[in-house]
Amino acid sequence: MVPFNYLVAKGTAEASSLSQSHILSKFIAGGTNLIDLMKENISRPDTLIDVNKIQGIGQIEELRDGSLRIGALAKNADTAYHAIVAKKYPLLSQAILAGASPQLRNMASNGGNLLQRTRCYYFYDVATPCNKRDPGSGCSALGGYNRIHAILGASDNCIAVFPSDMCVALAALSASLNISGINGDRTLDFADFHRLPGDTPELDNNLQPGELITSIDLPPERFDSHYSYLKLRDRTSYAFALVSVATALKIENGLIKDARIALGGVAHKPWRNSEAEGYLKDNQPNAQNFAIAADIILKEAKGYEHNTFKIELAKRAIVRNGLKAVNQSQV
Repeated sequence: MVPFNYLVAKGTAEASSLSQSHILSKFIAGGTNLIDLMKENISRPDTLIDVNKIQGIGQIEELRDGSLRIGALAKNADTAYHAIVAKKYPLLSQAILAGASPQLRNMASNGGNLLQRTRCYYFYDVATPCNKRDPGSGCSALGGYNRIHAILGASDNCIAVFPSDMCVALAALSASLNISGINGDRTLDFADFHRLPGDTPELDNNLQPGELITSIDLPPERFDSHYSYLKLRDRTSYAFALVSVATALKIENGLIKDARIALGGVAHKPWRNSEAEGYLKDNQPNAQNFAIAADIILKEAKGYEHNTFKIELAKRAIVRNGLKAVNQSQV
């Protein structure tokens, strides 16, 4: 780890200003991913800007229109166990509790969860080429051991996946982000926040320099009756998903009136497919229809030498989780 300066920001404007004045700086809240990256010499900020003292961006509160605002500084654990989240957005609670460990969830901030970086082996191995870490150097995973890597939305420059569980649920719930920067405040649909690798895999998201996530908004529309989060991984604790699925359904008179399906562990960002969700609308919530939706979602999937199994795994997970969302007692 290289030496760095430490500054404390007392407001969002000050945080953005400090970031602009220190080009190689990073914001830090819980630091559960950033500190690891610094220890491994993957991230080398010359300045850490502590944002924990900023008032007004750590609360969880209902707004007048019925939506829920979740502060970026609120901890993952506090969010998962918050009474309103657990009651009105239980899918989000399930997803958060499927991630990391209790110790990390107690430290990790919601904003930091959105900004965490891939756990690709080659990204963490500074002795190997990695376009995400060193643009233009190549992607070692393409011809290497790529069991955990992407099957959707990848490019010849990068086949890494985004690791968050929380974000898969946020994608399914059509969240939006409130962002503050030197040029003022803006709101961004969650679907537009994370990027696919394309030719610039080093850019994980669409934040501009100096911008800070201040909160996450969940729309008033609730999916608190038919929902499920399924995470398939190599071990049941403290492991990242090979495939995860967040499913939220609205069912009336035996038919699906709205469907949300988001996948994790398969792409550079949480993955949704509007065609598949549209197919399910006004159809029965059964295994056959979930299987057809799964085929639509995975129709452009591409496996590599060691991860082709994830295509069939994802299809089966979509069906299983759809049935679980219909009936919580369903195995």
